[in-house]
Amino acid sequence: MSTRILVACSPGELRVAAVRDGALIDYALWRPGCPDGVGDLYRGRVVARVPAMAGAFVALPDAEGFLPDSEGAAAVSDGMAVAVRITRSAQGGKGPRLSARVGDADRALAGAGPPTLLSRGPGTVERLAALHPTAAIRVDDPGVAAALRPALGERVTVGAVLDDTLADAINALADPSVDLPGGLRASIHPTPALVAIDLDAGSASADRRPKHAAQMAANRAALPALARHIRLRNLSGAIVVDMAGLGVRQRAALAPDFAQALAGDPLRPRFLGFSALGLAEIVRPRALPPLHELLSGPHAAGLAALRTVMQAAAAEPAAAFRLRAAPDVAAALAEDPAALPDLARRTGRPLIVASDPTLPPGRTAIERTARA
Repeated sequence: MSTRILVACSPGELRVAAVRDGALIDYALWRPGCPDGVGDLYRGRVVARVPAMAGAFVALPDAEGFLPDSEGAAAVSDGMAVAVRITRSAQGGKGPRLSARVGDADRALAGAGPPTLLSRGPGTVERLAALHPTAAIRVDDPGVAAALRPALGERVTVGAVLDDTLADAINALADPSVDLPGGLRASIHPTPALVAIDLDAGSASADRRPKHAAQMAANRAALPALARHIRLRNLSGAIVVDMAGLGVRQRAALAPDFAQALAGDPLRPRFLGFSALGLAEIVRPRALPPLHELLSGPHAAGLAALRTVMQAAAAEPAAAFRLRAAPDVAAALAEDPAALPDLARRTGRPLIVASDPTLPPGRTAIERTARA
């Protein structure tokens, strides 16, 4: 089975898919102007040791991160300069998670001085390239391909990447509901504390076997695809799954199937068993933002609008466009140093973005204008 990494480029965003025999096996977004920071090396300064939290807060240039005792905080003191690497992106208003377990060369590079960024970690394409070391990488933008070649060499080629089937599969990842084998349907509900997944019987109700046998078979058949969607959507942290039908005691028989379905995930999620309510409990490490977070909010809305402008400009090269955006979207685009210049490079002219307070939050409107 051959694996390919396909990179679809749009202004300020790369959609990166690992595909095996036409099926998605990994998917992620990369936004060069707003990187997730994981793997970045900093010189930080210890703000406060917090024994009650078993760690320390460390000042970075634009944020504060948390350094656990287990990652080196036990050896630092207030005011100390320390070399740290981000191991988990910021989430829910909390700063990034840090580690001081860096090499001697990194410590020497950090030296003394104010907090500063020393080096960037790998981007999404590099991460998936490391995960799939024999995969060829195809990029649909020559400029992006040229930027990737110093790290990835001749693995990178230029060409078309997304056919309609693959594009539909990627777009479906934004839908919180997904049809699964066995006639079940999963509804995915992220919350600040955990991700709740509800499995419901649909066509499985037409199974003519006895009720218990039909429900058990349907749930068992759905688990590999459910695990695949957990991976594709990068659902992380605490995950609970309510099975379709089945009594609380009957669900325990699915424990081996859960463990087997999760076994191929490189983040090594753990199936913890079933709660007293019969909910399957999974914990999957979080390092990078989950897909649903990246697809929501004003920045995502702004990048989606730029992608539409690029497509419109390609269809009508003689036309010019203007973007009216709600203030939150306009501000998010202004804070992204890569997106608007990237669009200008692709279309040959800058885009005027007008902040319009009459638009609801997250909304945009694309208008044709007279070309100057």
